[in-house]
Amino acid sequence: MNNRIALVTGASRGIGRACALELAKTGAKVALAARQIEKLEEVAGKIRASGGEAFVVSMDLSSHDSIKEAFALVAKEFGIVNILVNNAAVTRDGLALRMKPADWNDVIQTNLSGTFFCIQQVLSPMIRERWGRIVNVSSVVGESGNAGQANYVASKAGVIGLTKALAQEMASRSVTVNAVAPGFIETDMTAVLKDEVKAAVLGNIPLKRFGKAEDVAAAVRFLCSEEAGYITGHVLDVNGGMYMR
Repeated sequence: MNNRIALVTGASRGIGRACALELAKTGAKVALAARQIEKLEEVAGKIRASGGEAFVVSMDLSSHDSIKEAFALVAKEFGIVNILVNNAAVTRDGLALRMKPADWNDVIQTNLSGTFFCIQQVLSPMIRERWGRIVNVSSVVGESGNAGQANYVASKAGVIGLTKALAQEMASRSVTVNAVAPGFIETDMTAVLKDEVKAAVLGNIPLKRFGKAEDVAAAVRFLCSEEAGYITGHVLDVNGGMYMR
C-alpha cells in the first residue's frame, strides 16, 4: 500500500488504533481521526517512530460540518484519501421500552449517519482515480441482534446495508466497499462488562477466547489490499465462530 493514504476514524484506541498501526506497517500514510487529539498524538508518535507518516485530525462523527472540515484539512495538509476505515462508534444501551430519543438519535447519528457522511467525502476522488477501498466496521450484533441494544444493533445492521448498496454503486469505478463484523473483542468498550456477562459470552464462542483488536485489524488490512480487489459488498466476520451465517 505504498503511497496510499488511509483515514481511520476512532483511531485513538481499540480497533481503530490497531487498524491505523497495521495499515502503517503496509506503507500507507495514515490520517488518524477522533475527538480526543491527545490520544491520537500517541498513536501518531508510534507510527512515526517506526518510520511511517501520520496526520492527526479532530473529527466529531455526530457533526456533518466537523466531518467535512476534517476531510478538507486532511486533503489540504496530508493528501487525498484512497483508503477509508469507518470504525468510530458509540453505545447508549438500554431496553427499548425505556430508551430515550436522545440515546436512539446519538447512536444512529454517530454510527450510521457519520459513516455515510465520511464515505461521501471520499467518493469523488476515488471515482476520479478509479481506485479506492472503503471498509466499514459493523458488529456481530448487527447480524444476530442483541437485547438491550436496539439502537446500536440497528446502526450496525444499517452499516451492512449501506456497505452493500455502495458496493453496487461504486463497483464500475474499481472502488470496493466491504464490512468487517467483529465479535467480542477485548477493548475499552467491553472491559466495563461484568465478569458473569463475559463468562456467558465466552461460552458461546467456539474458539473459546475473546478476540483482540489486532485480529480485526488484520481483516481490515486484507480488505484494503490489492489482493482483495475482487471482493466487494462482503461482510467478513471476525467473531471466533460465535455467529455463523
